[in-house]
Amino acid sequence: MSPNEWIALGMIGGFLVLMLIGIPVAISLAVAGFVAGLAGFGPLLFSLMPSRLYGVVTNYTLLAIPLFVFMGVMLEKSRVAEDMLETIGRAMGGVNGGMGIAIILVGVLMGASTGIVGATVVTVGMLTLPTLLRRGYHPGVASATICASGTLGQIIPPSLVLILLSEILGESVGTLFAAAFIPGLAIAIIYIVYLLVLGWWKPELVPAIPKAEREAAGGMKELLRDLARSVIPPLMLVFAVLGSILGGVAAPTEAASMGALGSLLIALLARRLDITMLKACLHSTLTITAMVYFILLCAQPFSLAFRGLGGENMVHDLFNLLPGGELGALIFLMVVLFVLGFFLEWIEISYIALPMFLPIFIGYGTDMVWLGVLVAMNLQMSFLTPPFGWALFFLKGVAPPEVTTRHLYLGVLPFVGLQAMAVVLLFCFPGLATWLPEAIGW
Repeated sequence: MSPNEWIALGMIGGFLVLMLIGIPVAISLAVAGFVAGLAGFGPLLFSLMPSRLYGVVTNYTLLAIPLFVFMGVMLEKSRVAEDMLETIGRAMGGVNGGMGIAIILVGVLMGASTGIVGATVVTVGMLTLPTLLRRGYHPGVASATICASGTLGQIIPPSLVLILLSEILGESVGTLFAAAFIPGLAIAIIYIVYLLVLGWWKPELVPAIPKAEREAAGGMKELLRDLARSVIPPLMLVFAVLGSILGGVAAPTEAASMGALGSLLIALLARRLDITMLKACLHSTLTITAMVYFILLCAQPFSLAFRGLGGENMVHDLFNLLPGGELGALIFLMVVLFVLGFFLEWIEISYIALPMFLPIFIGYGTDMVWLGVLVAMNLQMSFLTPPFGWALFFLKGVAPPEVTTRHLYLGVLPFVGLQAMAVVLLFCFPGLATWLPEAIGW
């Protein structure tokens, strides 16, 4: 290898060391990139840096990020999720595992309206985990169901992961949204089937709500009224946002702005919109958006230095050593992303690992839409895989004392297996991702 390639390897190692000793990820990226770039080429390498940073902050597509974040935060803080959980839980409570299925269904709706794992996991965890434990659910199953439900927001559009992957892969946001729609619903269905089988096989782990308690909550008429009041409005908002994108009526950024407005209207009609809540929503939106953009900006010197130091050629030579051609390269990529998910967040993986490997698959002529959804589903597992699964951390922060870390780590393993199964299904049947974009002409 050339001296510059050794510097590129040292840059990657330096980034990991900085991160492991507690330096924030964004700072670690920027420092490793600048030091390695200066060591290899001097200041000349970074002459392109201003234009790259300007390109990030002026990217029209990325404007959808704060708008979708605001929509999700508003629906969360206006207690729409709370109402949905209570209503759907009553509807499904008579089945073994029914409360778990209700949590998955709410995860689908929240994922399609927020795309924010932390908000969904914390909200659902605070509202349902004590109730599930009181009703006899096993702590591991209950906590893992909540965590898995929260991760659905990473694959079901609109998703921040898909928006950023569209920028990396050079595909339109709408195309990736359409491609991820069926795989996202497939994962939710796999979760539901698992809970139904678990309820049949070991009903003591996921017992049904007693009949007397369900009857005390009201009859069918009251249930239908609550469904119309608490489930239909957010469902209509989701269909309006996604339908306008997939139908070609609006660009993702335009649809995101309508979604933000729609979430305000839902909160207003529910008589929960006030100045205090609006300030809290704006503050949360600013915090989350600033975090995402800061990492994007700090990733630019890292990626620029990696390319300038010949890192792409080094990765290309590595892939040439792998057997199996394109198939072997895809399997290797999936394994690498899965392993990185044990230690890194999805943003770092997206902006570090994926750009390194992307030229290889462009050379093979791999379908970028299919690859993007595969990567998104793989990154979804990073929220559940111990020891640094962020969904586990989010839930542990609001869980009752009787829910231990052991419960979380062991309980989540079956759901990691189910997610891996979904990745394998998509790997074997690419049409799950490519059919809808082709059907609607994207």
